Amino acid sequence: MPALTTACTTDALPDGTVDAVVIGGGAAGLNGALMLARSRRSVVVIDSGTPRNAPAEGVHGLLGLDGTPPAELYGRGREEVRGYGGLIVSGEVGAAEHAAPSADGDLRFTVTLTDGRALTARRLLVATGLRDVLPDLPGLAGHWGRSVVHCPYCHGWEVRDEPIGVLATGPASVHHALLFRQLTDDLVYFAHGTELDEETRTRFAARGIRVVDTPVEEVVEDGDGGIGGLRLTDGLVVARRVLAVATTLVARTEGLAGLGLPMENLPGGGRSFVSGPAGATDVPGVWVAGNVTDPMAQVGASAAAGALAGAHINALLAVADTDAAVAALAAAGNGTASATTLA
Repeated sequence: MPALTTACTTDALPDGTVDAVVIGGGAAGLNGALMLARSRRSVVVIDSGTPRNAPAEGVHGLLGLDGTPPAELYGRGREEVRGYGGLIVSGEVGAAEHAAPSADGDLRFTVTLTDGRALTARRLLVATGLRDVLPDLPGLAGHWGRSVVHCPYCHGWEVRDEPIGVLATGPASVHHALLFRQLTDDLVYFAHGTELDEETRTRFAARGIRVVDTPVEEVVEDGDGGIGGLRLTDGLVVARRVLAVATTLVARTEGLAGLGLPMENLPGGGRSFVSGPAGATDVPGVWVAGNVTDPMAQVGASAAAGALAGAHINALLAVADTDAAVAALAAAGNGTASATTLA
């Protein structure tokens, strides 16, 4: 099927069956769509417009594009997909389900948006990303993505040499502290009710990491819109400019239950979709890519996973197209005809 060449800048949906619907307009989804569109596949991206890294000032660790604001990066990506005939649709998926197969037995899926619009696709790429669930601590959420960070590789250089605090949320926070210690000499570990054994305390002491055992009551602002410190339950305020916190990572699964995609539990209480090579799932015709299946992937890794999934989808569609053509040839009574050859 040729690529979509009309309505590429509107939210109108195509009437016929498209080769692929990509659910999610972040790095993984857009790069998957790019690979499909460049292969002249008809592809529609359903974009909710709420990427995980929207609060961040820039994308980091992405060769050649380090520091690019997320909105700018995704804006470029949308234009590139459109440039090859792909369709970007603003909206959220309300339901994605299996549909009756085509006359030649090929797979079909129905994707319905929350506003009632619907379309049919031969294959699906789920790249909805994940949601960072923050600890329920007053004053914390408002600084997310700026003074409150989670990834030393995404934000570490930008907060180097600042007074940093690590708010413990579980065993993984210990390693979190070691990573952020590489970025500053002034690091305080807030145990916040979690257990810290003597061996770990010794290791922290050797690295100059101070430990505060009194629980944290709230995050205190500095008067300029940033963090000034953390107030403990005994009233003491420990001055900090940056707070690192490991979030609970939960895949965005809204509207996808009908596909029956297998999921797995993550350390720390999160959930993600299970995937195999190239993002293939146990559900025929459905692929997953990016943070929805690989919670630790940064933008570059997510984009690469999307590209790999898109290429895999196109390859299997090519096989399905050929199978359908052979079946049609046989049905027309020419099943024994030899392949066309050049004179």
